[in-house]
Amino acid sequence: MNDALLIPRSEVRALGERLRREGKRIAFANGCFDLVHVGHVRFLEGAREQGDVLVVGVNGDAAVRALKGPGRPLMPAEARAEMVGALEAVDYIVIFDELTAESLLRDLRPHVQCKGTDYSVETVPERAVMESLGGEVRIVGDAKNHSTREVLAEIVRREVASDKAQESDE
Repeated sequence: MNDALLIPRSEVRALGERLRREGKRIAFANGCFDLVHVGHVRFLEGAREQGDVLVVGVNGDAAVRALKGPGRPLMPAEARAEMVGALEAVDYIVIFDELTAESLLRDLRPHVQCKGTDYSVETVPERAVMESLGGEVRIVGDAKNHSTREVLAEIVRREVASDKAQESDE
């Protein structure tokens, strides 16, 4: 990991209070990050530009299963958090088990919540929470033309093609 710190969920409120006392603008981003790809990197870099500090919430394993379906996540939450934490843009990581980041946002109280371009400000599930906290929602990153689902589908497609080619050679 870079210098990013994995923060226990129970310490998020204290982290937010300390960062605000230090006068830091807190940006928050969250996701499953099941198979980190260029879209994730660009999303987190865009989120980091929104504040002095970037805190990233990584969905826990049960939440990923509920959100993405059977067979997911590919890697356990701790491994996904370590991958995200290795990115230069990330300062803090927290694993959370809820399906949305609402509770985490209430504890952290970031200045800005960042979501990827597959959302609009109006469709962000936690928008009302951010408004109640006096924060804002920003859409960051590049156009959503990368996804873990698409990477997995391409791996399967290539593997099937390779298997067929080997069968025809036999």
